[in-house]
Amino acid sequence: FVVACYVLSNMELFLAKAKMVLYSIFPLRSSKRILKAIRFTDTAFMSFISGKVIDSAIIGVICYICCAIMRMPYVVLVSVVVGVTNIIPVFGPFIGAVPTALIILLDSPMKCLIYVIFILVLQQIDGNILGPKILGSSIGINGFWVMFSIILGGGLFGFWGMLLGVPVFVVIYTALGKLVTKKLVKRDLPTDTDEYMNIDHIDPVTREIIAKEKTEDK
Repeated sequence: FVVACYVLSNMELFLAKAKMVLYSIFPLRSSKRILKAIRFTDTAFMSFISGKVIDSAIIGVICYICCAIMRMPYVVLVSVVVGVTNIIPVFGPFIGAVPTALIILLDSPMKCLIYVIFILVLQQIDGNILGPKILGSSIGINGFWVMFSIILGGGLFGFWGMLLGVPVFVVIYTALGKLVTKKLVKRDLPTDTDEYMNIDHIDPVTREIIAKEKTEDK
């Protein structure tokens, strides 16, 4: 904590020194690209992490209030576990729900059943209403890549991989997307994904898109 305070208090100085080193090593055009990439990475990480922290804090508070109203045991412990694990996308709610349900099961099977139903409803509200409102379009990738990045990150780096796998993948995905777009523009080819949905091939001479022929049912 002390180190973090020291770094934050000298952040402008550190950034200035880093820019000096960057401009002393790389050409001006390359330095501009590197700074742009670093700023995008910082934005991707901060927007995702801050959004998930706020979302998870709200879920934890809602869980505490509702569990207290339903007179669940270990309300504080259950709410903290649910809130913390909710930071992990997709799998976080299940990771938090299983141990907390087992804790409540030790006290009352009926309360455990009510709690499981409540958690399912709460996570549906979070996934379909609360989460999208808070996170907005900060992720920028579809659900398949979110799940892929979490599984890959968790398999390689454990908890931190599951937590940071999504923003890391967003940065890589965006960089590759820009590289592909740049290459397509150089070759005078379309850059819109929809134009490749029903494509058979592109004529090498005219650069015309040839669509797939529809097969007629016999």
